[in-house]
Amino acid sequence: MDHHHGGPVETGAPMDYREHEKTYALFLAGAKWGTMIVVVLLLAMVGGFYAGGGLLGGLLLFIILNAAGFYLLR
Repeated sequence: MDHHHGGPVETGAPMDYREHEKTYALFLAGAKWGTMIVVVLLLAMVGGFYAGGGLLGGLLLFIILNAAGFYLLR
């Protein structure tokens, strides 16, 4: 039951760090933009439902906040 291996534990292919960094950067960008869109959607829903803006007011608020978010987070 006791196996002693003399070689290295990890013998797989070498890691492609450039591709890993590109994937991580893409993940971070997706998380940033996705979070911004969800927050803007929730704020637009509050403006439309609770502040009396209605459907058009919420939609207008969504468009304005998205434009501001894209400008500020680029």
